[in-house]
Amino acid sequence: MPVSKKIQGMLSRSSWIRKMFEEGLLLRQKLGPENVFDFSLGNPNVPPPTEFDSALRDVAGQTLPGQHGYMPNAGYPETREAIAGYLGRKFKVPLTFEHIIMTCGAAGALNVTMKTILDPGDEVIIPTPYFVEYGFYVDNAGGVARLVPTKEDFGLDLEAIRSAFTERTRAVLINSPNNPTGRVYDAETIRGLAAILEEKERLYNRAVYLVSDEPYNEIVYDGVELPSIMEFCRNSIIAYSYSKCLSVPGERIGYLALHPELAELKDVLGGMIFCNRILGFINAPALMQRVISRIQGVQVNVGEYQRKRDLLCEGLRSCGYSFAKPEGTFYLFVRSPVDDDVAYVRALQKRGILTTPGVGFGGPGYFRIAYCVDDATIRNALPGFAETMMESGGR
Repeated sequence: MPVSKKIQGMLSRSSWIRKMFEEGLLLRQKLGPENVFDFSLGNPNVPPPTEFDSALRDVAGQTLPGQHGYMPNAGYPETREAIAGYLGRKFKVPLTFEHIIMTCGAAGALNVTMKTILDPGDEVIIPTPYFVEYGFYVDNAGGVARLVPTKEDFGLDLEAIRSAFTERTRAVLINSPNNPTGRVYDAETIRGLAAILEEKERLYNRAVYLVSDEPYNEIVYDGVELPSIMEFCRNSIIAYSYSKCLSVPGERIGYLALHPELAELKDVLGGMIFCNRILGFINAPALMQRVISRIQGVQVNVGEYQRKRDLLCEGLRSCGYSFAKPEGTFYLFVRSPVDDDVAYVRALQKRGILTTPGVGFGGPGYFRIAYCVDDATIRNALPGFAETMMESGGR
């Protein structure tokens, strides 16, 4: 067999998101694109801000010595300085360019982090439901993912997290606002989580890192405040991507931000800069580094996503669906009217509606809807959602 047994096994557990997206391509050929309503992939449809377009044109028109040459592995110092300045003001933490490493999106940032901090067999606690590729990122570094369920409302279950710790625990990986649930973890929760990490560090006499994956950082609604983990935890690492806030997922630009009081800071930074070189993606794209250095704090019109959320929630609630209204992201995690969420997603698919089963996120009994789509897609899909609900008999 040309593919390793390990990869074969991973393929069987690989992303349902991509699987449904690819099936949608075939469904378009069969039903016609106007009859397919694709909510599978979180591919933002709100256009990038005009400031991004302007900065891109300006940077692309420049002629600078060595502008397409190699750069420091951590990224351009001026880009890192711009980000550190913005984050320092936002988080009220004294960050400098040395605490920032430019990466190929949040996925690159997380892989660099895991490769740097994990020894073989080290454990990473991950609350579920979760973005399934986290497990692969941990495995890439020889680590072990320890999945811990959240509460009924998808809030963090701190006691379950505390119980999941062992002497091999090296990190807790959270995602807030959360994909797929849209849940935002409040300040009290983050404070409690940070206290658990400190308690376990004393118990096991080794650093435990709080790693926060934050590609949806700016996409929050209804005045909800997203606390910074750096305010509560010195051993904190933020992985960030501009994919969602600027609607540029294909550009693969992001960063790592490390708390200035992080344990073994110099060694961790050195390790991350080294791993940023050896994992295959080398450096964050040069052009995008120059662009984003000019537009810190700029973001898409979040009100567009909030309006889409409300349109979808109102429509689905009238059909009898049950869900918690998301506080952020552009995802809705809906309780399946039948126990088998995969079967229900297949039933929706017969009506041209593409969603993703919750089992693909470690949350069986639910399905995810990515509502970063045209309003017409939401409106035109609602009759199919209603018909499928009626056909299922509901819960």
